[in-house]
Amino acid sequence: PLTHYDAAIIGAGPIGLELAAHLKRAGVRYIHFDARQIADTMTWWPRNTPFFSTTERLAIAGVPIQNNHQGRITGEDYIAYLRGVVELFDLPIHSYEPVTAIERRDGGFVLATAPQTGPQRYFARRVVLAVGDMHYPNRLGIPGEDLPHVSHYFRDPHDYFRRRLLIVGGKNSAVEAALRCWRAGSQVTIAYRRAQFDEERVKHWLLPDLHAQIEAGTIRFLPATVPLAIHPGCVELAPVRDGVVQAGEAWAHTTDFVLLATGFHGDQSLLEMAGVELVGE
Repeated sequence: PLTHYDAAIIGAGPIGLELAAHLKRAGVRYIHFDARQIADTMTWWPRNTPFFSTTERLAIAGVPIQNNHQGRITGEDYIAYLRGVVELFDLPIHSYEPVTAIERRDGGFVLATAPQTGPQRYFARRVVLAVGDMHYPNRLGIPGEDLPHVSHYFRDPHDYFRRRLLIVGGKNSAVEAALRCWRAGSQVTIAYRRAQFDEERVKHWLLPDLHAQIEAGTIRFLPATVPLAIHPGCVELAPVRDGVVQAGEAWAHTTDFVLLATGFHGDQSLLEMAGVELVGE
């Protein structure tokens, strides 16, 4: 027979952990899964990336985040904090136990999982999907996107020291990567499909810094420009006018590395298995 729970939480990032802490406080019989380790997404953030949010906005379950500088913390700091929250509340988490299927049954859900020790099944009256939205990068669908010198993930500015780097994108991730890589000794160019950066989409303390570097010529900016194809050593770029790509005017931009800061999207397959109809973007 299946073990029954009042609730199942899928995902052990900040939202899943905060919910778990509150359910445990309330005496709810729940079970908690993560396909990997807690806060796994944050482990592949760029090293020493500061949060855009301040500490009071990041704290969960009533546990404050203290530090010695009263400023923004890094992803590494936050992962350590989340481990502390798990330890403080002694939260039982089935890490490295991915949920592979959800089936509606008998007024609840049957969950199938795949831990290292073999398949398991559980019953929960309610299921909370706290899985985030950064499972897969938004691909451009252009030739060369999977070449070894191309990445959708920014790992460390050191990787690009004294090399030419083309960053495609114009929001927070692209802007921050450009500034950090330039300061680490990279020769940086940004190509963005819009004519200018959107002040509503880029944090207010990043844009003045970037504009200053562009004006000084230390970071090159290619506005209203999109990549058509990526080759070893260069990228075919084309201008955009009135929203239309001018492929006939493409040129080759020489570069050593390409960082595609085009955003991410979530894996919605578990929602669909549970019978949720997804409409729109």
